[in-house]
Amino acid sequence: MITLKTAGEIDAMREAGRVVANVHAAVKERAAAGVSLLQLDEVAREVMHAAGARSSFLGYHPSFGAMPYPGVVCTSVNGVMLHGLPTPYRLREGDVLSVDFGAHVDGWHADGAVTFTIGPGRAEDLKLIRVAEETLAAGIAAAVPGGRMGDIGHAMSLVGRGAGYGMQNDFGGHGIGRAMHESPFVPNEARPGRGLRLRPGLVIAIEPSLMAGGDDEYVMAEDGWSVCSGDGSRSAHVEHTVAITADGPVVLTLP
Repeated sequence: MITLKTAGEIDAMREAGRVVANVHAAVKERAAAGVSLLQLDEVAREVMHAAGARSSFLGYHPSFGAMPYPGVVCTSVNGVMLHGLPTPYRLREGDVLSVDFGAHVDGWHADGAVTFTIGPGRAEDLKLIRVAEETLAAGIAAAVPGGRMGDIGHAMSLVGRGAGYGMQNDFGGHGIGRAMHESPFVPNEARPGRGLRLRPGLVIAIEPSLMAGGDDEYVMAEDGWSVCSGDGSRSAHVEHTVAITADGPVVLTLP
């Protein structure tokens, strides 16, 4: 069932969105060569608890997960595209790190992801991240009343595929509100003019992921959670929670 949110409910979700943005900022500031993914998870916990929020991820156990998710954030390094577990792995100069976090505040969820390099980063990695952000921006721009869900995926695929990157459509965006994952599914790639009619009050998480090698295949790691590029190439994952309003899309996961 798809639930449309009122203006007041969207404002409540914005509070969760601010926590998401603040966690991203804190983790990015702390991330450096020699810092472990477990330490970054602890940083996220501290910011989250200080805000009186809970993690949408901790203990989450979907059908594809080998176990309930053990961390507060997903920390995906280099070839890990999505759902990377916080582990003792210590970051190295030049790593590409994606941080995905969902906050639960007063009964409402928000979800977002950022990708950045550890240190200055290679030119090809910076381009991958820039195009991923442009892909997300194109999807957000297409989230307007009267449009179709397929318009969002089509806009994103024009940018991501246009730059020669691989994209997958099994793990995409989703509705969000009282639950972290609600209907509808938000594809990363779709045909324009098809799918659900977009209406004011619909709140969705839009989250493209790109693979540098240009291939669309992915594999599940032995940990039962991490989704990795099939060819081992580096990946970027970015996400915002977006409310569709009569005035256009409003991003809820900004500081």
